[in-house]
Amino acid sequence: MNASYAWLRAMVPTDLTPRALAELLTSRTATVDGLRSLRADLEPIVIARVVECARHPSSDHLSVTRVDAGGDLVDVVCGAPNVRAGAMYPFAPVGTVLPDGMRIEKRKIRGAVSEGMLCSARELRLGDDHEGILELQIDVPTGTPLLQALPLGDTILDVDVTPNRPDLLSHLGLAREIAAARGAPFRLPEFAGNDNGPAPDITRAAREANAGGVRVVLEDAEGCPRYTGVCIRGVTIGPSPEWIADRIRAVGGRPINNVVDATNYLLHELGQPMHAFDAGTLGGAAIVIRRARPGERLTTLDGVARTLEPWMTVIADGDRAQALAGVMGGGDTEVTDRTTDVFLEVAHFDPAGTRRTRRALGLSTDASYRFERGTDPELPPHALARAVSLIRAVAGGRVDGWAVDLHPRPRQPRHIELRTARVAHLLGERLPPDEIRRHLESIGFAIESHRGDTFRVTVPPWRGDVEREVDLIEEVARLHGYDRFSDELRPYRQSTVPTPDTELAARRVREALVAEGLFEARPMPFVTGSDDTHVRVANPLGENEAHLRTSLLETLARRTEFNLALMRRSVRLFEIGAAFGRSSATLPHEELRAAAVILGDRNPPHWKDGPAPVVDEWDAKWLAEVMARAAHPRSEIELEPAGGGSDSEVLWRVMVSGKAKGEVRRLTLDAPPWAAPAYGVEVTLATIPSNPVAPAGQGVAYRDEPVTPHAKGAALAVQFAPLPSTPSAGFDIALLLPNDVAVARVENTIRRGIGPLLERLSLLSEFRGGNVPAGYRSVAWSLTLRHPERTLESREVSGRRDKMLRMLEEELGIKPRTS
Repeated sequence: MNASYAWLRAMVPTDLTPRALAELLTSRTATVDGLRSLRADLEPIVIARVVECARHPSSDHLSVTRVDAGGDLVDVVCGAPNVRAGAMYPFAPVGTVLPDGMRIEKRKIRGAVSEGMLCSARELRLGDDHEGILELQIDVPTGTPLLQALPLGDTILDVDVTPNRPDLLSHLGLAREIAAARGAPFRLPEFAGNDNGPAPDITRAAREANAGGVRVVLEDAEGCPRYTGVCIRGVTIGPSPEWIADRIRAVGGRPINNVVDATNYLLHELGQPMHAFDAGTLGGAAIVIRRARPGERLTTLDGVARTLEPWMTVIADGDRAQALAGVMGGGDTEVTDRTTDVFLEVAHFDPAGTRRTRRALGLSTDASYRFERGTDPELPPHALARAVSLIRAVAGGRVDGWAVDLHPRPRQPRHIELRTARVAHLLGERLPPDEIRRHLESIGFAIESHRGDTFRVTVPPWRGDVEREVDLIEEVARLHGYDRFSDELRPYRQSTVPTPDTELAARRVREALVAEGLFEARPMPFVTGSDDTHVRVANPLGENEAHLRTSLLETLARRTEFNLALMRRSVRLFEIGAAFGRSSATLPHEELRAAAVILGDRNPPHWKDGPAPVVDEWDAKWLAEVMARAAHPRSEIELEPAGGGSDSEVLWRVMVSGKAKGEVRRLTLDAPPWAAPAYGVEVTLATIPSNPVAPAGQGVAYRDEPVTPHAKGAALAVQFAPLPSTPSAGFDIALLLPNDVAVARVENTIRRGIGPLLERLSLLSEFRGGNVPAGYRSVAWSLTLRHPERTLESREVSGRRDKMLRMLEEELGIKPRTS
């Protein structure tokens, strides 16, 4: 949508620049894709300061100046009498094309070089003063573009309005959001010259009423839920005032005449399309909102004769269709220079019907764009009164009789309960109730009551996208400001997936080792290895590292050697990752482990303490205890000496509840002579199941242990299979289950009854009460069947279904629900 910066400022007084306003809307409401100045011809003009000013040696009326335009000082010859040193002026550098088409070039004037031009108001088309250059009373850096320093002309904001926010397809909707963000009031501008009386009285009816001698009949209430209209007589058609024409041109429109321009102005101001008929051309002095007749034709305002479909809603007179509802008016009733009486229509049309008509005829307009997305159903009478006011201000005329408002099914306000506890749970921060109330009320939501921690909120009619409590919470979040929320992931943030025990153990070990001053490394798990002791990768990245490591210390040792090669005396590294071993199954044995390497200074050196002691095996033992207790906090931890003499690499074994779960060892490295001894610790966190044996299409199971889907801490090996190439067949079934029969038993029988063709069994619903007998509940499932090689026949599906029902009745006494 094109939005005028000047128009928005007329509704919400603000000192924000166009760019700042665009950033505000983007952060809170809708993305502003770009800014376009209507005075793009002034883009090359910058603000400059005259540093020196002296008389031209060869002329009495010329001055030679030194000008600071944000770069090196340039010489400019100026003929204006008011030029003076220290003042700020608009400056056109060499190469600039002025609004009148003159190109600025470097040239000599009476022997003095001039490298640009200090501009007057007339030269910039900002006024008629040509006697002197335009002195500016502003405080900005030199070189600042003139359009950034001064609000000259209008700027258009290209707002990307999403389909769920049709209320933003108007300056009123954007102004409401700006006012809420700035904590400022907003208002609709008044129309000068409206001296022709108050707003018209309105006759409210369901289907039929009279407006100034024009009979208005609403036959198609489905296509037009609400229709308002009024007859204005004695108007004078002519050009629009310049301020209306400027507004329409600013948003990309074309001025036509004062009455038509008034309707287009209000379309962009309020987001409410409206149409003016020449009342003198209406046959039978009637307006009938009905469905098109078979074969009926209409010549629209674009001059195209169109054949209408019977499902299309049209606005007709007593004889024939005169407009396509919500899309475009007809040429026969167009307002022209000969028009003296106008029937003004402001209606609410069905979005789906408007879209269907527009697509069938290939005709898209500003009106259809808004009606398709949904306009405010309560706006038509208010928009009608404002349109009458504007038309009387620019075209004169008087209202004949009363206006009409046909509304067969008045809309009931939507109420939603909002819990402050739910707001805190979803947003992760607790907002004060007064702040929640202030945010919602600032954009038109009404708080009917507040009991305990619950608000009863009335949704404004222009917010059809707000239907549930979570929608209100989203409004609170964006009005509070997304950038004001913490970016910390907190434990109570909502999630449907429990954190596995292995991840929790890894997190505890990581935090403990970081606290001890170690740095985490994340090397690849590939090593040189040997086919006798290591598992070879089928498609290795390189033959020099074609095997999976059996220990994390294998890769950490290489990282340690790399650090020593860079003259790093002290190394403190750890890793949490997988180690692999040989297995008789398809996939290797896999364990999640934590490992650490330490060598060098025990503490960071300090000038007053002298040389720091180096780490030894006792430091490594302490580190092993820290890691084991973090990984297995509820188990008994013991470090058992490995024995084998002082030359043994393994120093201690880490025992967890009596089982060996790790070790402390002395590392042998390719190290320089000055390197201190290195020690490594490795602790097993968990064993990862990796032996899938299930047939294709039936999930994944493991030889060693059963795995419950979604069980906390369960690690599933993923088995990939081709997507099915044959079509599925399915049906839903509702069964009457006694309250003491578990759903799991029923599903087990269903699976056995259908057999291997069952691809998916989904629980749909559970219902009690109503026609369901006492002591029973109605439970519904959806079943999907598929054969891997061919299309199932209907008799196969029916046969499987009948077999399943017989088994349910014979084994569990369960029958399908019949009512």
